[in-house]
Order: sequence, then C-alpha cells, then structure tokens
Amino acid sequence: MKKNYNKKGGNRHNPSVPHQDGDVQAKKHLGQHFLTDESVAERIGDTLSYSGYSHILEIGPGMGVLTKYLLKKDTDLHVIEIDRESVAYLKEHYPALEGKIHEKDFLKYDISEIFGQDQFAIIGNFPYNISTQIVFKMLALREYIPEFSGMFQKEVAQRICEKEGNKTYGILSVLVQAFYEAEYLFTVPPSVFNPPPKVDSGVLRFTRKDDFSLPVDEKLFFRVVKTAFQQRRKTLRNSLKIFDLPDNIKEDSIFDLRPEQLSTGRFIELTQKIQPYAI
Repeated sequence: MKKNYNKKGGNRHNPSVPHQDGDVQAKKHLGQHFLTDESVAERIGDTLSYSGYSHILEIGPGMGVLTKYLLKKDTDLHVIEIDRESVAYLKEHYPALEGKIHEKDFLKYDISEIFGQDQFAIIGNFPYNISTQIVFKMLALREYIPEFSGMFQKEVAQRICEKEGNKTYGILSVLVQAFYEAEYLFTVPPSVFNPPPKVDSGVLRFTRKDDFSLPVDEKLFFRVVKTAFQQRRKTLRNSLKIFDLPDNIKEDSIFDLRPEQLSTGRFIELTQKIQPYAI
C-alpha cells in the first residue's frame, strides 16, 4: 500500500494548487520549493555534457521531477537528500535508485564514501538558504568535479557569473572563475514551483578549466579575495592592511584599485605580490 504523504485538499502553501496523494510537503526550514514544470526539469537535465565522467550526484531531489530525466542518461546517478519524507517518496517511486539514495547532509557528508576518487558531476535545484555553501564545498572538491549545474536564486546565479567592473561582482565570482568557466544559462519564473518563491531563479553551469591549478598558494588566494571584498568600497591599499606589506609593494598601482575592478587573473597577480610577505 502506498503511503499518503499529505492530507487531501488544498495546499497550505498555495491554496490554488491541490495536493496529490503521495506528495511531499515543502518544508520552509529546508528552503524547499518543488519544481513542477516537466519541461524546465528536462532542460536542466540537459545542461550537463555527460562527457569525461560516469557518475552524477543530484543534490536535494525532493520528489524527483529532475531525477526522472537524469535516470534516462547513460550514467551512474546517485542522489543526496536530507529530508526523510522525500527519501521515503524516492524509495517508493524510483526503484532504479535502490542503494543510491543517500539520506545525508551534503554540506557535512564525505562524498568520497560514494564515489571514492572518481570524477563526478553535480546537479540540482538547490535550496536558496544553502546554495552558496554548496558552491564553496564544490570548490573544495574541484579536483573531482569537472562539471556542476543547477538552479539558484537568480540574483545569486548572476553574481557568480558576473565579470569584473560590476557592483554584483564579488567573492564567489572570483573564486568560481579561478577554476571554472561559469555560464548563466536561463531564468526560471516563480510560477513553476510549489510553493512559488518570491523571486526568479537562474540556472547556471560551471565547466572546470583544463588547468585549474593556481600559480600561487591557494589558501592565501582565498584569503586575499575574501579580505578585499569585506571592505569592497575601499582601495586594496586600505582593505589589505592586515598583510603589513612594505611600502615599495604598496606603491604598486594595483593597490589603487577596488576589488570589483580586478579580474580573477589580476587577483592572482595581487596574491603573487603579497605571497612573499604573508607565508
């Protein structure tokens, strides 16, 4: 007998959308907004190249609207989901995922327990409240992740893909673009979600660069970028005082600039100037 995950009747998040027997209720504390448009789900599923790796990890599959299209691809699909109710739904409705549904918190879980040292791609409709944390963890695992795509709050997706010279260009823009080619693919309206969010969503894709190593100390690079943007209205000469650089270094014209004016390449150049005095 199938479990009824909802009471019948109107959806308490959106009274105009009736509950379906077996549906999972979206939980606000998990940032859940379930995608309901099949064509959008299929389009997201097609954002990966499925080339150069054989494993896929979907984060936060919910009721599997994207999962069903990923299962059609010739790949080894695993899903990771923290919501127990969604896990139960997936186990019941997607028998092809037997043994590949991981009831874990992606941010805390050691993904090597699933794929070992193999390459894998990440995809998903990411909860807004942890989307940037997901990106930071992806960057920490970049050695194993050649591709990453998914849905974010539109403003966040645009910020990540932004180029220097714009006010929305920031920490994530620089760090992601140091290792990946970042593309904003398309916008998704609130109406295709249940419950609908208050803002548009944006789908993006990261493709890892052929050479994703840095010619500087990576920890220092991250520190320089984060420190610079903490006081983004100040020139680098003022925002990077923490590094206690000699006067002849601080006289370099690069320190006259504000962080949003530096491309990823110039942040690497900046880190090279600081490195002899910071390590």
